[in-house]
Amino acid sequence: MIDIKSTLFQILLFTAVALIFGSVLATISLIVQKIFGIGGKSKVKHQVYECGVRPLGKSQVQFDIKYYIFALMFIVFDVEFVFLLPWALSVAKSREVPLFAIVEAFVFILILGLGWYYAWRKGALEWDK
Repeated sequence: MIDIKSTLFQILLFTAVALIFGSVLATISLIVQKIFGIGGKSKVKHQVYECGVRPLGKSQVQFDIKYYIFALMFIVFDVEFVFLLPWALSVAKSREVPLFAIVEAFVFILILGLGWYYAWRKGALEWDK
């Protein structure tokens, strides 16, 4: 017999209800789109529109890869701070700092420093290339 008060049963029931509810909502959304949605392809629909002015030249401009690389490096070094801040706060709360925690932080910073040095030597931080 199934115990209705068991935690596992409640989790499975909640998951099943959530999946069914989500499926019903997605189906209703697709049906409403088919009934009321605008269909058909036309030349006007695929034209680029920007403030009512027809574009001059190509509508798709390719950006230089250095912008993407610089953004990725910013994210990597920003995540470094996100990981180091909780570590520093947890070490500050404890009365004695274990040697492992300090070595762990230095290894983490060393790996990131080596990554920064590699990017610098490869010229990823140069804008004049």
